[in-house]
Amino acid sequence: MPIQPFFLLLLGLIGVQANVDLRTAAAMAAGLCKAHPTDLVFIIDSSRSVRPSEFEQVKVFLAKVIEGLDVGPSSTRVGVVNYASRVKNEVSLKTHRTKAGLIKAVTKIEPLSTGTMTGLAIQFAMNVAFSEAEGARAKSPDVSKVAIIVTDGRPQDNIKDVAQRARDAGIEIFAIGVGRVDMNTLKQMASDPLDDHVDYVESYSVIEKLTKKFQEAFCACSNSATDVVFLIDGSKSVRPENFELVKKWINQIIDKLDVSESKAHVGLVQYSSAVKEEFPLGRYNNKKDLKEAVKKMAYMERGTMTGQALRYLIDSSFKPGQGSRPGVAKVGIVFTDGRSQDYIGDAAKKAKENGFKMYAVGVGNAVEDELKEIASEPTGEHYFYTADFKAMTQIAKKLQINICPDEDPCECDSLVKFQKKVEVALQALTKKLESMSKRIALLENKIV
Repeated sequence: MPIQPFFLLLLGLIGVQANVDLRTAAAMAAGLCKAHPTDLVFIIDSSRSVRPSEFEQVKVFLAKVIEGLDVGPSSTRVGVVNYASRVKNEVSLKTHRTKAGLIKAVTKIEPLSTGTMTGLAIQFAMNVAFSEAEGARAKSPDVSKVAIIVTDGRPQDNIKDVAQRARDAGIEIFAIGVGRVDMNTLKQMASDPLDDHVDYVESYSVIEKLTKKFQEAFCACSNSATDVVFLIDGSKSVRPENFELVKKWINQIIDKLDVSESKAHVGLVQYSSAVKEEFPLGRYNNKKDLKEAVKKMAYMERGTMTGQALRYLIDSSFKPGQGSRPGVAKVGIVFTDGRSQDYIGDAAKKAKENGFKMYAVGVGNAVEDELKEIASEPTGEHYFYTADFKAMTQIAKKLQINICPDEDPCECDSLVKFQKKVEVALQALTKKLESMSKRIALLENKIV
């Protein structure tokens, strides 16, 4: 074979492989995160207590959150308000329509280094940053308005009333406190539930650990319809005061769901020595009614027949006659505080074989081996245990119900997965190119 055509053939093969791998990477990128349309404004404290090096870390945090968003005119628009004693609109919602442009603008923000007028900043965001003149979309249930406030100090002005007005105007507020921040201030600013909207980090150097939370917060699945059924242990060992904490915990999780006629439906079953359906799937299609129904649940007491409850889930709760929808993801959340008095193995296995995604939550005397037997794979992501009922709030934070079907390109933690997949693809491509280069070098040596 003439040497020149041979080399051209090799280069052509390399090029074809490169195009295949790059197309794969591009396809992954296209499904990075399908976001619900959101107008997002960061409100960042650059008062004199924030050192220049710390302010740089805040900008890195902003850039990383932006990197995981689906940025665009019809998806997520991003603005940045910088404040100290005065307020500066650094990035308007209408200014940058690409991640690259946004991140470049963020890197150029300089600290104002004066006082801490947080109330003034919230008022400015409400009047200016979220105005249509600055690129915000008209008020609509189809577009979310979100503010993320980062502060390390105590405000020098009133924030309670202005924050309430902002929330009443439909702005969802997340409050991030750093270092010696006043925690009560964060709670006065943030939206309910506070456990989801208030975060604290001990220093700016670790603020990046919140990145994943906010990347996930703005990721929405294209098909998020799901049927969720709670199986709640009402045995006598729970005790009435703890049963009230369990009900609050259920409502914390409901707050995280997109409850509606076409999206998440929720059912509730209580069990002890017997099984009682509190309400079936689809009876309530809004969070308010659901949460009221949960609050009205009466404590049964008696024994702990977890196996019987699991069989009820399989035989009744997820049947079409009980409100379950065909073709919709099925999620079971089992709560218990003790060892089951009947056998759970067969029912736990069958629930997973039926395709139900099973979460197991245990408190106090719950048996971790039983929780693991109930939980779906990977077990570490689907079972939770705490010794204290008062710590259940932390479980509600950790329990992230991923309702994206496996074939759906939307993955709530897709930024990390996407990066890993692309890295693997590029590493494989690099190895192939290196191998081809060595073969070409050997051929050249033989020819010489």
